[in-house]
Amino acid sequence: MTYAIAEAAHRSGLSIDTLRYYERIQLIDPPARDSGGRRAYTDEDLVWLVFLTKLRTTGMPIRMMREYARLRHQGVASAGRRKQILVQQRTEVLGRIAELNSCLDVLNYKIANYEQCERDLEEQAPGRLAEASA
Repeated sequence: MTYAIAEAAHRSGLSIDTLRYYERIQLIDPPARDSGGRRAYTDEDLVWLVFLTKLRTTGMPIRMMREYARLRHQGVASAGRRKQILVQQRTEVLGRIAELNSCLDVLNYKIANYEQCERDLEEQAPGRLAEASA
């Protein structure tokens, strides 16, 4: 099945401009053209776009995405380097997750502290908190 650029953009969650940009910087191969000369994306193209979106979401720089895209055309011969790129990105993602978990711990601590403050206020003046919020 093939999709016009608007449908490919909708299905991939990317904008039409982003699809054209990805084509221009060679992240995606130029799609086939229909009889009217319009881009015709395949299901395989959409799978690749989803993967690129995942890489981008992990924070992978465009230059690394371009290297990965270039390497995939070499087939199995480039599997080692492609794996290395993904392992490196996974390490960076795990580091960011750890940092975010640390931030989450701080937020949870502060929220629990404020909840305790609210309980203490309620115990000191039962009903006053409810009246103030009414």
